[in-house]
Amino acid sequence: MTESSPPRGRVRMTGKERREQLIRVSRALFAEKGFDGTSIEEIAASAKVSKPVVYEHFGGKEGIYAVVVDREMQRLLSLVAVALNAGHPKIRLERAALALLQYVEESSEGFRILVRDSHAASGTGTFASLINDIASQVEDVLADQFADRGYLPTLAPMYAQMLVGMVALTGQWWLDARRPDREEVAAHLVNLAWNGLTGLEPRPKLTAASTRPAASPAPLELRPAPTDKERKEIEKAWEKDLKEIEKAREREAKEQEKIRAREQREQEKLQREQEKQRARERREQERLRAREQREREKLLKEREKLRAQEARDAARQPRQAIEAERVELVERVEIVRPAPASGPKELGPGQESGDA
Repeated sequence: MTESSPPRGRVRMTGKERREQLIRVSRALFAEKGFDGTSIEEIAASAKVSKPVVYEHFGGKEGIYAVVVDREMQRLLSLVAVALNAGHPKIRLERAALALLQYVEESSEGFRILVRDSHAASGTGTFASLINDIASQVEDVLADQFADRGYLPTLAPMYAQMLVGMVALTGQWWLDARRPDREEVAAHLVNLAWNGLTGLEPRPKLTAASTRPAASPAPLELRPAPTDKERKEIEKAWEKDLKEIEKAREREAKEQEKIRAREQREQEKLQREQEKQRARERREQERLRAREQREREKLLKEREKLRAQEARDAARQPRQAIEAERVELVERVEIVRPAPASGPKELGPGQESGDA
């Protein structure tokens, strides 16, 4: 059964409205049970539609899950992007932490979906991809600070991963704890991150060599501040790294654009195929209806002929009965009719009758 002919009692929706309804229902089920624990049957039952309706809109459970996850990721990324847009680096970090905690608080179901099937410490999965996207934005915040402090620019991506991972894991914990409030949690996060960054050493080393675990740890000798020449060399290396990163991002953006274009073509092709299939089904239904109509008309004609024949037979039957009665009556009259009487004998000349 398709949407064009909903069963009795179902609310009739447009295709767009039905799609949004299925996304809302699936989002709640994925948040509660996860991807593996949710079935197409449950999605269809919760939306009060048949399974083919779900397949028609999304192609299967993987398709609708991808849409739900993509919407959640885009929402969170947009919040973080706005927070990191402008301002002092510390303020941007505070806004970013608040944005993540705000998302956790206001969209708990969405955050559970993002972290349920993968976690921040894993190298693959939905959440790891999200962490990488946010970390790439935090890199830009750290770049200026690294340049001013004489740190290696190539380390900015690693520190961005550390900071974002710390905030994300704290968000997972706060998802259930919810104490203290999000402003206080954000303040402590930035306190740890910012003050830790403030006291960073340009070239940190472990306090003890791993090859000599029994040796007493020796304090580090702090490296003096870089000279102007070293600073210029660092700045050049940083600029070179930035250019390489920008080129890599451009290549990645082009590749992503190609992927999106290919997916768009595939989606359009699929839609055309589905439209052709629906057109074939409509033509087949029209042929079936036309054939049924012809059969009904033929049956009606046969019935009319039968009724006409019966009427003619009924009209002939009284005449035949009357004719049969007439013939029978004639036959009876012939049977009971008396024989003709013989007349008086003719007398010859000179004869008299007996009475004379």
